[in-house]
Amino acid sequence: MSDSDRLECTALLQALANARAPLAPAELFAQLGAPEHLRERFEAALAQLEREGRVIRNRAGLLLLAARANLLSGQVQGHREGYGFLVRDDGGPDLVLPEHEMSKVLHGDRVVARITGTDRRGRLEGEIVEVIERRTHRLVGRLLNERGVMVVAPEDQRITHDILIPPGATLNAEPGQVVVVEIVQQPQRHVQPVGRVVEVLGAIDDPGMEIEIAVRKFSVPYQFSAEALAAAEALPDQVRPRDRKGRVDLRDVPLVTIDGEDARDFDDAVYCEPLGRGRRKWRLVVAIADVSHYVQPGDALDVEAQLRSTSVYFPRRVIPMLPEKLSTGLCSLNPQVDRLVLVADMVVDAKGRITAYQFYPAVMRSAARLTYDEVWEALSQPDSSAARRLACLREPLENLYAVFEVLARARDARGAIDMETVETQIVCDANGRVEKILPRVRNDAHRMIEECMLAANVCAADFVRQHKHPALYRVHEGPTPERLANLRALLKSLGLQLGGGESPRPADYAALLARIRMRPDRHLLQTALLRSMQQAVYSPHNVGHFGLAYEAYTHFTSPIRRYPDLLMHRVIKAILAGRRYEPTLAKIDLPFVPVRVPAPAQASADDGSITIWEKLGLICSANERRADEATRDVEAWLKSYYMRERVGETYSGTVSAVVPFGVFVMLDELFVEGLVHVSELGSEYFHYNEALHELRGERTGLRYRLGDRLTVQVSRVDLEARRIEFRLVRPEVVRPLVTGTRPSRKGESVEERRARQATRAARERQRRKQVSGKVGVGRARRGRSRRRGVR
Repeated sequence: MSDSDRLECTALLQALANARAPLAPAELFAQLGAPEHLRERFEAALAQLEREGRVIRNRAGLLLLAARANLLSGQVQGHREGYGFLVRDDGGPDLVLPEHEMSKVLHGDRVVARITGTDRRGRLEGEIVEVIERRTHRLVGRLLNERGVMVVAPEDQRITHDILIPPGATLNAEPGQVVVVEIVQQPQRHVQPVGRVVEVLGAIDDPGMEIEIAVRKFSVPYQFSAEALAAAEALPDQVRPRDRKGRVDLRDVPLVTIDGEDARDFDDAVYCEPLGRGRRKWRLVVAIADVSHYVQPGDALDVEAQLRSTSVYFPRRVIPMLPEKLSTGLCSLNPQVDRLVLVADMVVDAKGRITAYQFYPAVMRSAARLTYDEVWEALSQPDSSAARRLACLREPLENLYAVFEVLARARDARGAIDMETVETQIVCDANGRVEKILPRVRNDAHRMIEECMLAANVCAADFVRQHKHPALYRVHEGPTPERLANLRALLKSLGLQLGGGESPRPADYAALLARIRMRPDRHLLQTALLRSMQQAVYSPHNVGHFGLAYEAYTHFTSPIRRYPDLLMHRVIKAILAGRRYEPTLAKIDLPFVPVRVPAPAQASADDGSITIWEKLGLICSANERRADEATRDVEAWLKSYYMRERVGETYSGTVSAVVPFGVFVMLDELFVEGLVHVSELGSEYFHYNEALHELRGERTGLRYRLGDRLTVQVSRVDLEARRIEFRLVRPEVVRPLVTGTRPSRKGESVEERRARQATRAARERQRRKQVSGKVGVGRARRGRSRRRGVR
C-alpha cells in the first residue's frame, strides 16, 4: 500500500467515524468531496478496508465501522471436533466458535463476529455476523457413497462438512478414491456445501498419494505457471562472458560446498585461510548463489517464488521454489563449473569476533562437492580413506574447523541457546512406504557450516541496518509473560530457577540448560524451555533474535530455496550500487496460517515502503508455516501407515507432550509418537496442569509428566486422521507388603511409584531369604506329621 493509498483509507475511516449513522457508498464518496476521476481509487480503498474487516456492510448495504458496532474481524480456524476459533486481526485472544456457528463457514474463511459471552472453560465465545471472504474453493478428500448419495469427506480434519456431489458431477470417480472437489455452493446454517469433482487422484494406497494429498490440502503450489517455465527456459545453460563483467574472479580460490548426502541444490560454498602470523585471525569467505541475477523483480519467476516463498522437502520428493533449471542447474554451485555468487568476505579474530566484512558480486568455480560425513571423517581420522581422498583440500578444511572453534566459543560466551534435539530421517522403499526411521547424527562438520552461515547472516543484517535500508529480518522474541510464569512454576516445583527476573536473557536460558544437562529429566525441562519462547518470523521491524542472542539477524545464505534470502540479496546489491530497492507485491492470496508478527517500535518516515515489507514478511512467515504443516502431515501419514502393521506390539517410550485428553509418547526404537488417551491412564479423574506439564489423578495423586518412561501397546491406527493410539501396559500388580500400605503416594510420578514398589519388593525377597531355613523346616515337619496321620 502506497502513502496515498494509506491516506485514502485513513480518510475513509475518519469520515465513517464522524458520521452519526451508517452511510451508503455514494454518500461516503460525497462526504469526502473527492473529484469523480478518483472514484476508482475510492472503491479500491474501500474494498481493502472491507477485506481487512475494519469496515463492514449491514444487510441494507450501508457501511459502518466494525469497531463502533463492537464487531471483530478475523479468520476462522477449524477443529476436528466440530467447533472452531476466530483468529482476530487485532491480535486479541481468539474467540471460540461453537459447532452451530461453524456450520456456516469453512476453515480459513474470513468473518466478522461479535462476543456473546464465555464458554465453560472461561474462553471468549463468539457469534458470526457476516462472512467477509470465502477462502476455501477447492479441497481434497475421499469420495463416499452414503446410502446412494455421493459425498466427499475432506482430508483436512479441520473441515467437518461433507461436500455433497450432485449426480453427474463425479467425473467418473469410484467410491473410495481420492479426488479434488470444487465448491460451487458454500455452506450456510442449514445448507450443506455442494461441489463437483474436478480431479481424480487415485486410490488412497497409491505410492506418493500422501504427498499429492498434502500439497492440495495445504494449498502448496506444486506446478509452475507456463510463464515461469518459459522464463526459465529462456535463460542460458551456463554463465556467459557478459555475466562475469563487474565481478570479482574467485575461480582460483578452492571454495567447496558441504551438504548432506541427499542434497540436490547447492547454494553456499566456503573457504578459509589464516591472516598474519600465529593464526590470530582468519579470512572466512562465504559465497552464495546469485539468484537475483536471473530472477528479476516482478517477472514470472519472481511472482512464482513469492507465491511459494520456500521449497518444501518431503521424503523422496522436493517441491522447489524455483524451476529445476535454476534450482539444480544454473544457480546451483555444482563442482567444476562457473557460477555467479554474492560473497560475504569476513575477518574473524581469535575471540570469534567479526572485525571486518565486505559484500561483493563474484564468479566462482566449486573445487568439490563434499558431504558432512566425509569432511568429518577426514578431519577426525587423518589416516582414513576420506582424508587421503581430500588431501588436496585438507589445509582449507582445517582452517574452516579452526575458525569454527573460535566462533563456537564466541557463541557460548554471548549466551546463545543450544538445544539438544533429535531429528529423524524417514527411509522409504521403492513404493514410497517407510522402511525404517533413523535418527540424524550431527557431527562437527554440520556445526562448522552452521557457524559459517550464521556469521554471513549476521553481517548481512548489520550491513542493511548500518545503511538504514528496509529489509526483512529474522526476528525471534523472548518468552511472553504468561509462558514465563508457567515456566517458572514448573522450575520452582523441581527446585530450579531461571535467572533474569521478568526479562530473562538468552544467557539465563543457556546457563539453566548447562545446569540440567546431566539430569534424568533434562528432556522435560528442555521441552518446557523451548515452549516458553515464541516462533521466529520475518519482519522489517528488528527486535533481535532471542535464541541466537543476536541484536540483528537475517537470512541471506539460501536464496535458491527461501524468498527472504532472495530479497536480502536484492537489498545488498542495491546498496552496493548506491540505489534503493523497492519491493513489489504479487497479486496472490495469503495462505491461512495464523502468524503473529512484532509491532514496530516506532513509526517510520517511509510508512508506504514499510507496509509492503510488512506484508512480505507476513507472506513469507505464513508460507513457511504452510510448508512445515504439509511436511509434518506427510510424515505423520507415513508413520501411521508404518505402524498399522504393528498393532498389538509393545514398546517402551517417553512422554513427549501432556494435553488435557492424555499424554503423547515417543517410542524409543521407532521414533514414532502416539497418544495414550486419558481413559487409558486409570479409573479416576485426571486434572491437567499446563504450567507443570502433567496430568494428576484426583483419587491417588498419580502423576504423568513430560519425560516419564512408559511401556505401551499399539492399540489403533487412524490413517485418515494421521493418529496413532497407544494402550498403557500396566506393570505386574505388587501387593502391599504391610497392611494398610497404599499402592501409590499422593503426588508421585509413574516412575517414582514403580521404583518405590520395586525397592519394597526387593527388601521383602531379602527378608524371606534370610528366614527361609527356619520356615522350611517347620513346614516339612508339619507335612510329615500329616502324612503319618493319614497312614
